Amino acid sequence: MLLYLDLAYEQWKKEGKMVNTSDLKEAIMHGAVKRIRPKIMTVTVILAGLVPIMFSHGTGADVMKRIAAPMIGGVITSTVLELIIYPAIYMIWRGRKLAKN
Repeated sequence: MLLYLDLAYEQWKKEGKMVNTSDLKEAIMHGAVKRIRPKIMTVTVILAGLVPIMFSHGTGADVMKRIAAPMIGGVITSTVLELIIYPAIYMIWRGRKLAKN
């Protein structure tokens, strides 16, 4: 995500569009939108493979549930961080630099 945000920021700056925080927000949205589809597709496939393990019964199911549960939590946490938290932190970080200039 950081790569996409940096590329969008540099593109806006290079084109002279980076004047105020509104322009920064547009650049961040432009960069983040490019990352949504691949992330959601990856998460969907991983969850489609792991969620059935959580509902399984039989030999070895108890061990597999212990393995799958943290992986499901990690995938969900990663999604929230990448799609919500990182762009917000990037906005604060670059916004401070923009305000200094």
